[in-house]
Amino acid sequence: MARTIDITADRQAALEAASAALADGFAIAIPTETVYGLAADATNPLAIARIYETKGRPRFNPLICHMADLAMAEEHAEFDPVSRALAKAFWPGPLTLVLPLKRESPIHSLATAGLDSVGIRVPKGFAGALIGAFGRPLAAPSANTSGGVSATSAAHVEADLGAKIPLILDAGPSAVGVESTIVKAEGGQLRLLRPGGLAAREIERVAGQPLLRAKAPSAAIEAPGMLASHYAPGASVRLNATAVEPGEALIAFGSAAVSGAGSARIVLDLSPRGDLAEAAANLFDYMKRADASGAQSIAFSPIPEEGLGEAINDRLQRAAAPRD
Repeated sequence: MARTIDITADRQAALEAASAALADGFAIAIPTETVYGLAADATNPLAIARIYETKGRPRFNPLICHMADLAMAEEHAEFDPVSRALAKAFWPGPLTLVLPLKRESPIHSLATAGLDSVGIRVPKGFAGALIGAFGRPLAAPSANTSGGVSATSAAHVEADLGAKIPLILDAGPSAVGVESTIVKAEGGQLRLLRPGGLAAREIERVAGQPLLRAKAPSAAIEAPGMLASHYAPGASVRLNATAVEPGEALIAFGSAAVSGAGSARIVLDLSPRGDLAEAAANLFDYMKRADASGAQSIAFSPIPEEGLGEAINDRLQRAAAPRD
């Protein structure tokens, strides 16, 4: 079973243990402000292979590479002016930029799924300090079994992957609660590859241009989180519910009245006051709690398609998608 270290109790011990495990080529669970990540040395193919093996993740699905700061990121990727402006405005933070990979970068092709581009993020807090101490970028998808609900606490990681990894670093619940927003600058335009913890309107404000969204799902996987079925609990997921069927779990939003709620197996409200940031922070934890209730189906109340609601709805639509 994994050893768990409470970062708040002994930050230095956590840094030392994590750096040693990463240097030995292990994949470990680390906290970030978005979700918990399964991190390994992005320049070590055996370490990266451990991420894919531990998660059961398809190897055509690229990994985000996390950097200590913009200076480290510029050692590995080519920045256009708009991407650099976004990096300066939002790093460290929940923004991933897909950029051309420099030929001389030691990031292994297994992390990029063989693409000539790389998704880069600079995380806040302990994760950034760990990368700086380690001195190399970390590939770090969410710390959960592939296709399942992302982990937003050390307990989530322990329950899912605890028997497969040597170390979990615990910093309490993730503050943002959904993965980073992924953006790619291309041909003078900005494309939104995945909505996430940074609202699109904030990116558009800094970039001075709209984010282009795909009219239909793309078969090409350019970044994480683009698989049609993803973030799925064991129970089926039903969206925009205005009534609950007997035995279903209900995840509501904004104290919305839902017919039949009294017969639900469990009722949870992402944010009784209708705060989308609070809803995002609670999303994955509540999905896990609803799933653990034994319900065969989880009904979700409608979520506004604005601000962080775009990211929440993206996750829910993928969770509700047909599964292989």
